[in-house]
Amino acid sequence: MKVIPASFEILEDLDRQSLAVRIEACGRLCYKSEDKITEASAEPFVKGIVKHGHNSVMEMATLTLRVEIDSESLATQFLSVIPKYIQFDRLEKKVMLITGSIRAFRELARDHGKIKLIKGMAGYLAAAYPLFFFDLAPKRGWLPQDGVVVNALDLAEVDGLSADLLARHRHVAVRIITNRAVTHEIVRHRPCSYLQESQRYCRYADDKFGNEVTFIAPMFFDEGSSEYKLWEKAMLETEKVYLKLLATSSPQAARTVLPNSCKTEIIVFANLLEWLHIFRLRTPKNAEPSMREVMIPLAKAFQERFPAVFGDASFAVE
Repeated sequence: MKVIPASFEILEDLDRQSLAVRIEACGRLCYKSEDKITEASAEPFVKGIVKHGHNSVMEMATLTLRVEIDSESLATQFLSVIPKYIQFDRLEKKVMLITGSIRAFRELARDHGKIKLIKGMAGYLAAAYPLFFFDLAPKRGWLPQDGVVVNALDLAEVDGLSADLLARHRHVAVRIITNRAVTHEIVRHRPCSYLQESQRYCRYADDKFGNEVTFIAPMFFDEGSSEYKLWEKAMLETEKVYLKLLATSSPQAARTVLPNSCKTEIIVFANLLEWLHIFRLRTPKNAEPSMREVMIPLAKAFQERFPAVFGDASFAVE
């Protein structure tokens, strides 16, 4: 049995990696198979994800497109079908800023690829990012469209947007290590994307997990107190039963005895506007204490990184 504190990591390094590397790094969290990452593993990993329809993994990378059109009717057609997980803003009457995940753009192109503006975006994306559209582009014959000019913004350009646009178009991923009770609450937030360590596939009796179950230290009990000793006893007994079940059962069967105190890892990926909403709900004094344990220092970190959005935010950080 291992006991660790809750923690978080803002995945800033991934912002500087390719989209494929980013998706693999996030996707492997579910199975805790990060040890399989190599310099050449990202592309086959992404192709496997696409082929198996594991769409949630494709939400872990976003693109921001600047789209110029020569007719207002193109925007009208686009807005008639725009899905809720695409962020859309007008920079000028005929210049748009469109942000979405790889999954969102794939599904937009797949379902509405006959609309001229979407066909133009699909043609650009299939040419610029063929890895993510290899299964769709040959069937659809997407090509650049006259009257539709598409260009992707790099991260520096997104970070240079005005505060209101930055809040909507800048996405940030955070890896949170916490207990299962906290993640049950986190995943209620929308619109966000999530990937979480899977107890269904992770076999904690394996060497890479130390042949033991890891738990998050309970902030409610002081270490050494009578309450903590009771909690510790319960966790030790749970671990014993879990490991015994694994001798004859699969991880998905044995996990049924694991408690909320179990350590888990979750990646939360959302735009700054949604993070602001999360902090306003999860940092006040009436929020769940174990949630505040993570969210208060995380909110402070966001204030430091994005003062234009969070500097004057009205949420508790004390």
